[in-house]
Amino acid sequence: MSERSVSRQKQEKQWYTVQAPEQFDRAELGETPADEPDKVLGRTLETTLGDINNDASENNTKLTFKITEVASDTAYTEFIKHELTRDYLRSLVRRGSSKIEAYITVLTADDYRIQIQPVALTTKSADESQEKAIRRTMIDIVRESAQERTFEEVVDSVVEGRLSSAVYNDAKTIYPLRRVEVQKLTLEARPEEVAAEEETSVDVSED
Repeated sequence: MSERSVSRQKQEKQWYTVQAPEQFDRAELGETPADEPDKVLGRTLETTLGDINNDASENNTKLTFKITEVASDTAYTEFIKHELTRDYLRSLVRRGSSKIEAYITVLTADDYRIQIQPVALTTKSADESQEKAIRRTMIDIVRESAQERTFEEVVDSVVEGRLSSAVYNDAKTIYPLRRVEVQKLTLEARPEEVAAEEETSVDVSED
């Protein structure tokens, strides 16, 4: 291949500005190159809440977005994951205290299937029955909260800390807590994917 055709190939690549969804004020997430717009679709970008809000104190929250649409030189995304950094989670754990986790898969009010992983950290070591009661409270509050809200509203309540505050306020009556966080929120399936899965399971059961 000649140098001229190689350089022509390079020139054909276009840079697309990647934007966060509207709920994140269309913040610019960066740029990604491609020689065809379709090749941009499905790419994921990871950033921090600190970068989006221009606040270094929020750099312990990682956000992942997936490109779903391209128009002109702009790539639009959907939110797919919220996750606390390992270093931050490690910093919360204290010797002689309990770390209580839960994994809750739930459908939002607008039929997005998500998994939410809250974690509660006690001031001192809780016994097994107390840990069980705290975990039950976390599961009940998260499930109820997600079922009553749209996907976007659930994401907002996690990112802004309202969901973890609600869990903290209820669970602290069981045993003194130092902190409650949502360590991860993941989009597992969009409404159309959930509907397709349900149709498949109905077909199988009818057979």
